[in-house]
Amino acid sequence: MQDRLAGYLHERPDGYEFWYDAAYLVLPEAVAVSLSLPLRAEPYFDKRLFPFFDGLIPEGWLLEIAERTWKLDARDRMGLLLACCRDCIGAVSVTPEREAEVDE
Repeated sequence: MQDRLAGYLHERPDGYEFWYDAAYLVLPEAVAVSLSLPLRAEPYFDKRLFPFFDGLIPEGWLLEIAERTWKLDARDRMGLLLACCRDCIGAVSVTPEREAEVDE
């Protein structure tokens, strides 16, 4: 969130889990990544990719270019999110965990 680690999104065999980083939660300027994912210490879980994150993935012709360029399946929402949303328009970006650790 605005170039600061805000939380973690993991794909699990039974769905998706998102939780805020504990250090982020205590910051006075901490804001939720989405109204549908308010700040809290407990993780969120859903069988489908959370609508906020799914909404970051491009659509239409841009999605087709991404699928061809990175050879991704449109049903691989996490793969598309990681490939297309490193530098999104707006305050939120999504990077693989190993890259986020290196950037800190």
